[in-house]
Amino acid sequence: MASFRASRKAQSSDGPATVLAIGTANPRNVVDQLAYPDFYFRVTNADDKQELKDKFKRICDKSTVKRRFIHLNEEILKANPTICTPGAPSLEARQDILIEELPKLGKEAAERAIKEWGRPKSMITHVIFCSTAGFDMPGADYQLIKLLGLSPSVRRVMLYHVGCFAGASALRIAKDLAENNRGARVLVVCAETTAITFQAPDDHNIYNLVSQALFGDGAAAMVVGADPVQDVEKPVFEIASAAQTLLPESEGTIKGHLRDVGLDLHLRRDVPKLIAENIEETLVKAFEPLGISDWNSLFWIAHPGGPAILDQIESTLGLKPEKLRATRSVLRDYGNMSSATVIFIMDEMRKQSGKEERASSGEGLEWGVLYGFGPGLTVESVVLHSVPL
Repeated sequence: MASFRASRKAQSSDGPATVLAIGTANPRNVVDQLAYPDFYFRVTNADDKQELKDKFKRICDKSTVKRRFIHLNEEILKANPTICTPGAPSLEARQDILIEELPKLGKEAAERAIKEWGRPKSMITHVIFCSTAGFDMPGADYQLIKLLGLSPSVRRVMLYHVGCFAGASALRIAKDLAENNRGARVLVVCAETTAITFQAPDDHNIYNLVSQALFGDGAAAMVVGADPVQDVEKPVFEIASAAQTLLPESEGTIKGHLRDVGLDLHLRRDVPKLIAENIEETLVKAFEPLGISDWNSLFWIAHPGGPAILDQIESTLGLKPEKLRATRSVLRDYGNMSSATVIFIMDEMRKQSGKEERASSGEGLEWGVLYGFGPGLTVESVVLHSVPL
């Protein structure tokens, strides 16, 4: 028994899991938000719905999004007309696109992360792949391993159909794998595309219009590992702790159902209010052990479900405008890319910290928080410790 316990202890890392590298990728097709309403109503043959189109233009204006990257273009939609036809069975056409495109987009982000990491890809021991779309067997994790040429003995975790909080979930799982498997190097890949959620305008579903105005396509990757090799690996953030909670009285607030017409999303109007009312309790639980109660003393990486959520959080917690600067910047330039978004924000924060010659990756601050919000209503909170640049 003593030998077994010694062996178990030897399997664990000495220090906390760290983010060792980040890579991001987007489709080539970029969409200007001002021009999108005309495109959207034209390709769905809905130009006669002028009142609904005017409403959609107002939603696009309020979204604060300026551009998005979206795989679906006019050529693809013309070749797959069922995707644009209200009520038409189109899941098979969507799946044919997703099964091919998600691993490819994930590969692009992963290659950039591995290049920044600077070590041989043969040293990757685990892969976590998450996506709200593209169900298939074997999954996108398997396809990614083949595309990257990783070892067949790499241990895989596939997260399908989780939603917008999945990027934070993947980080939490990566932390556990890295800290409980000495020497592990975990490749985390989140890849998302609106090909599963694209729907024609619907007079009776206002959230359909909101989702068409907010969501974009993107993939993000991280290499996560504990005990970085000195002078070889350069950690970006240390992952101090991670937690997940379901908010009270929130059942049915965010949900999605896979149907013949794709992924049908629904969002209640009180989502921003529910998140704002409960977020401080999660902060207290996470930071009380560190003796921190000033939320403006933290750097912030919050999933931008939409501007209303960010506004409510900012107001409720009394955050200074600059606290959500990185989050709002990513929302403006990419839209809501579901699980990949928080990794884009993490990347944006460390890049801006470097440009401004801040003392560390966390905008010159020692501690920070990463938040994911999604169906359930689920909140993932990750405590991050910045690393000197």
